Amino acid sequence: MNEQTAVNNYFQEDPHLKNAEINKKAQEEFDQFVKVLREHGVNVITISDNMERDTPDSIFPNNWVSFHDNGTVCVYPMFAENRRKERREDIFELLEDNGFMINNFMDYTAAEEEEVFLEGTGSILLDRVNQKAYCALSERAHEDLFIEFCEDFDCFPVIFHANQTVEGERLPIYHTNVMMAMAETFAVICLDSIDDKKERKNVVDHIKMDGKEVIRITEEQMCHFAGNMLQVIGANDKRFMVMSTQAYNSLTQEQITAIEKHCFIIHSPLDTIETCGGGSARCMMAEVFLPKA
Repeated sequence: MNEQTAVNNYFQEDPHLKNAEINKKAQEEFDQFVKVLREHGVNVITISDNMERDTPDSIFPNNWVSFHDNGTVCVYPMFAENRRKERREDIFELLEDNGFMINNFMDYTAAEEEEVFLEGTGSILLDRVNQKAYCALSERAHEDLFIEFCEDFDCFPVIFHANQTVEGERLPIYHTNVMMAMAETFAVICLDSIDDKKERKNVVDHIKMDGKEVIRITEEQMCHFAGNMLQVIGANDKRFMVMSTQAYNSLTQEQITAIEKHCFIIHSPLDTIETCGGGSARCMMAEVFLPKA
């Protein structure tokens, strides 16, 4: 559990286990997750942690980096100081060794000096085909920097506020990607978390305008990480919606059927990672859109 991120990540819980036991369980969950993805033909590149850096959240790489189909790598300013240590140039070298092309870097990390943050595809939900970017504003998603990102990447910004109930109080959700998942032909979203009706309607209108089906989840399901999903491509160009087993088990049969109209579902148990880290399957994957050399 990362105490620096727990201040505004209300999904984290202390499991009251020894660190060695937590790490063992998390490693087993990680390895099983990779195994399941590869069994479905998903190309997975794993990175070993740097033990000298003390980076408890490095299992969630999508927050500090994103990869784009024009060959751009984007690096982001992080709220927690110990998460800034996750940024590693050797990862880019590994991607190039795997045949990917990097043409350009966009680096927003100087914003940390102003205490302005934008945490990658945790804060920004990209609809890459329709050139839109969705963002729930929070301490980890600053509006001005988000607008700057949208200008740099030629995206239309869809801005809103998303909240969750914490001990009877409505508080901002720390990352957009725990309440919303964007796939090619549908979106999974916790509309109940968008308290402002005009903002809620605007988000739905944008999703439907692009011909996507809106699949609603409840706030309780969101708390089981049902919003933290990612669509990936596996063998034979098959599309898969990837989620944790906890998320899958929280869904109704009607919701599962709605997703399966569009693509297959892959799920794997990530209970320890979810409890201690406050993130799930989507957070563990920094999807690579870089062109092949």
